[in-house]
Amino acid sequence: MNDFTRWIDLEGAVNVRDLGGLATVDGGTTRFGRVYRSDNLQGLTERDVELLVGELRLRHVIDLRSGTEVFLEGPGPLTAVPEISIHHLTLFAEGGRHTDVEADRVDRIDADRVLPWQERNEEDLAELKVTGFYYNYLRDRPDSVLAALRAMAHDDGAAVVHCAAGKDRTGVVCALALEVAGATREAIVTDYVATGDRLEGILARLRSSATYRDDLDSRPADDHRPRRKYIEQFLRVLDDRFGGPLPWLASQGWTESDAGALRSRLRD
Repeated sequence: MNDFTRWIDLEGAVNVRDLGGLATVDGGTTRFGRVYRSDNLQGLTERDVELLVGELRLRHVIDLRSGTEVFLEGPGPLTAVPEISIHHLTLFAEGGRHTDVEADRVDRIDADRVLPWQERNEEDLAELKVTGFYYNYLRDRPDSVLAALRAMAHDDGAAVVHCAAGKDRTGVVCALALEVAGATREAIVTDYVATGDRLEGILARLRSSATYRDDLDSRPADDHRPRRKYIEQFLRVLDDRFGGPLPWLASQGWTESDAGALRSRLRD
């Protein structure tokens, strides 16, 4: 890990970072070395696996990709490591032909139905539709969302959560985890947009796979950039409709015991 950032430099993945070091509302910070987030882990090298499993004590992989993605990509290197538990928890809100690489397309959801707000202008419409895809993850697969957060709370080693780009599905689940841990909203937004720093490398990796290439090549690279207004608007939806992410989680069966376990993992 780079001592001056939260990034973890691997040979076979480019969007890997620690959820530690983020500011919390009580003046603390989230804990390093407990939960990581990543793009696709299919290309990890032997050296990467040694670092993750040996030095960083990785024990849980939370794979948010669809069943189709997992089938098309085949087993990744970490599936052969006996110390690793794989939690395949698809969020199943897919915008591309095989994947959710196109989760920020603006022509695939009914924003009026998914996000029932009053006035909106054309300038805001694309933003609302992106946010709608994020809300669909929660609406369509709350079981996977809660299971992913519970897997992060296991105390026998570190966990990594990933999808394809480590941007949309991973971004939503990590935002919820950080909210449970008491991170500030600004810290949550900062973590979300950090993926943009590695966007070129992420897209280059995904274009090397036939699973993702067609979806990616259909739009300019900058269309895939995570923008702070997307995650801000998503969180605002949960605030407006449920009183916040935590009440939404509670409405789906998330307990105080669950919250306490995850906080103990992510808090100093």
